Amino acid sequence: MVVEVIMEAMDLPAELDIGSLALFVGLAAAERVRERLAGEGYADLRFSHGYVFQHLVEGEPTISELAARLEMTQQGASKTVAELEGRGYVERFPDPSDARIRRVRLTGRGRAAVEAARRIRAAQEASLAEAHGAERLAGAHALLVELLEALGGAEAVRRRGVRPA
Repeated sequence: MVVEVIMEAMDLPAELDIGSLALFVGLAAAERVRERLAGEGYADLRFSHGYVFQHLVEGEPTISELAARLEMTQQGASKTVAELEGRGYVERFPDPSDARIRRVRLTGRGRAAVEAARRIRAAQEASLAEAHGAERLAGAHALLVELLEALGGAEAVRRRGVRPA
């Protein structure tokens, strides 16, 4: 009953389920991060680039490996890597054991963008905690983690296998 009253007061559809609401919160938070990244010189990054970056933070895969992890075609992965390479975020380089094999890694600019995004997300969390209460935010966080596990989505997060909807 309390939720319906709050949603009505905010002029939101009362029938919004928890999954949709969590998705919309996530999209709004991601958009704020993107806007702040743009303000720091990373205006050419898109939300979807994060799905590629997550596989380059701790690894240097081949295009084939990256495509498999992203569950997309090699052509699609190659096109995305070429786009990010043209913007200075990634580079291709020969595998040390076999020069015929090309690997992909973040450049200094790519790593700086990752660090900026992490810093911006942390500042956003701190701002939300200040505005809504650290305890309430921690409770919401814990509940969302429990729901992610209960709905079978936690494993994809653990293995960095989350893909765009």
